[in-house]
Amino acid sequence: MTSDARALRDAFGAFLTGVTVVTAVDDTGSPIGFTANSFTSVSLDPPLLLVCLAKTSRNYAALTGAKGFGVNILSEGQKDVSNAFARPVEDRFAAVQWQRGPFGSPVFAGVAAWFDCAMHAVVDAGDHVILLGRVEAFDNSGKTGLGYARGGYFTPALAEKSLLASAECLFLGAVAVRNGEILLVEDGKGGWTLPFVEKAEGDGMEVLERHVAETAGLTLTTGLLYSVYEDTQTGRQHVVYRAELGQGAIRNGRFFPIQAPPVAEIADSAVRDIVKRYGAESTLGNFGVYFGNQEKGRVHAVAAKG
Repeated sequence: MTSDARALRDAFGAFLTGVTVVTAVDDTGSPIGFTANSFTSVSLDPPLLLVCLAKTSRNYAALTGAKGFGVNILSEGQKDVSNAFARPVEDRFAAVQWQRGPFGSPVFAGVAAWFDCAMHAVVDAGDHVILLGRVEAFDNSGKTGLGYARGGYFTPALAEKSLLASAECLFLGAVAVRNGEILLVEDGKGGWTLPFVEKAEGDGMEVLERHVAETAGLTLTTGLLYSVYEDTQTGRQHVVYRAELGQGAIRNGRFFPIQAPPVAEIADSAVRDIVKRYGAESTLGNFGVYFGNQEKGRVHAVAAKG
């Protein structure tokens, strides 16, 4: 343990978080806001969330005296919005399209989700205060959120761009589930694997969705990043997402219970580990993100929701 504030802050920064912009209106009716990654869902009943605010913040008086506040979870394409609200820019709100939410706080267009909250409580917490908000209205766009860790941004798109620069080829894959079951496809060797498709530099996520539609006959909705790994034997990079499958009859492949996949019939060790980890994590609803190769790496924990 250390008393060095900088070292402690760096240690806190090892935790992967999303990026939000917290908003409110001051006593003149003008919008105010700041970038924050100290956001946590607290309760579903009643619907509560929290953010932390430094007592030295220039927004301290306005936020702690406001009737409520908004939380905008930025999507992966909104790094510029995050930067604008993290710096002393004269008109931060010029960087984003916004409107007043149903309860009055500014909410942004293009975000992964927004919450318009009534102030539930302000709790003293050392050199910060905790703002507890009761959710009065919200919207969820389904977009992937912007990530942040160790002082830098992280998004699946940035990861893929980096991988493409150094990899001979890049494959997109999906842990595709429906009604408590996971989709596995034949690996061509008498066993099972996850759906994968090779991604060219100009391709987007639609190439994976189209691949599953054409081979399995099912719609695929990709979600959050789940695993990024290199097969050092083949030089292939893999980016795997969590995904949901639509209803309908399957054309190719087979569904297996998430908690009882045929691990002995999955020859690829990396795929086997992914399937086993997903089964374990799904029991808690708390999913991590793996970075490494087919033999070793690290799972970065992501906070469970609500």
